[in-house]
Amino acid sequence: MKLEIARGLFLAGALAVASLAVVVWEQPRMQVLSAAQGGHCPLPRVAKTSVAARPDHDLLLFMFGMTQGLKPQS
Repeated sequence: MKLEIARGLFLAGALAVASLAVVVWEQPRMQVLSAAQGGHCPLPRVAKTSVAARPDHDLLLFMFGMTQGLKPQS
């Protein structure tokens, strides 16, 4: 196989992969939250849970400790 043909096939494959990545890329749109939405951010499509989310107190304590550790010691 000639180098030019291999280079062309590689370029076509790379463009195909990049095009596919652009097509499936999903980012949330910017929007203004209103009182009609209840003042909460809407859940993503993938978060289909019927159970109410409960905070993990150990995780909250860990996050609080991490933020306290970031403060300067003065």
